[in-house]
Amino acid sequence: MFRKFLKSLPKSDGKSLLDWQNYYIKKTRKLWSEEQLRFLDELVSPVPPLFRDVAKQKIAGKIGELALRKKAKQMTQALIIEGYIKATPKRDHKFLRKTLIKHNIDTLPYEQFF
Repeated sequence: MFRKFLKSLPKSDGKSLLDWQNYYIKKTRKLWSEEQLRFLDELVSPVPPLFRDVAKQKIAGKIGELALRKKAKQMTQALIIEGYIKATPKRDHKFLRKTLIKHNIDTLPYEQFF
């Protein structure tokens, strides 16, 4: 609860971390396909249900930020994986590796982000 309060405090640009997160999600919402949203849901599935929505928003915000920086026309699996890695603590990366192997996705291109 205290962390959420800290994230809602405005930074030097006048916007809080939550403001930016919501901005990135709103700007990139149209780039997501149903399949990609299901993949994101699968990635956040180990998070306890009580915190899952918050985790999903944080990760989607980071993915949206990456998509805007790279001027993506659509969301890609590579953006989702890179954003997940950058938005989550290292302890969650073990589950990501298992999920990627399950989907026959090579982890080698993402090693620089782990």
